[in-house]
Amino acid sequence: MQEDTKTRRQAEIETAAYELLRDRGYRSTSMLDIAKAAKASNETLYRWYGDKNGLFKTMVESNARATKAALDAAIRDDVDPLETLTHAAPILLSMLLGDKAISLNRAAAADESRELGATIAAAGRDSVFPLIEKVIGRGLETAALAAPSAGVAAEWFLSLLIGDLQIRRVNRTLPEPSGEHIRARAADAMSAFKKLCGA
Repeated sequence: MQEDTKTRRQAEIETAAYELLRDRGYRSTSMLDIAKAAKASNETLYRWYGDKNGLFKTMVESNARATKAALDAAIRDDVDPLETLTHAAPILLSMLLGDKAISLNRAAAADESRELGATIAAAGRDSVFPLIEKVIGRGLETAALAAPSAGVAAEWFLSLLIGDLQIRRVNRTLPEPSGEHIRARAADAMSAFKKLCGA
């Protein structure tokens, strides 16, 4: 199978998996269900992903990779740190509150092996937090920002940006926010962050 054909088929499989995850939940979604919905063979899914956890791990990494690439593009050494954070904030918030991330977090909560949760942490926070910390560290070095440390300021930034929104999405008490809401929340978070850490 050509690589572009395989990539397209994997995208179709992942789309089917997200739809079933949303409609049925993690425990009630089987590899056979996903194979049927994606019009793929069960054997193909097991060959490509190993098992259900392997498929969902791939989905986590794929979702995080797209966001990390956008953040990497926003985080450049020649741009003012506050400008960088302002640009990165809605990208990050949109991913964290989007249906894909929320579906995966719900699945992780239902995964008794805890493997999916560990994968989400490694591909998500553990890879994004150092990027935010790096930007803030640059701001501290140039005196554009003031804080006890880059790590502490990064925690503040994420707390102001996300708050309890993601857990409210996961437990279904908050609908997916509009793009306008995302931008307003990101702007409010940046305003508060500047007051807290502005030099």
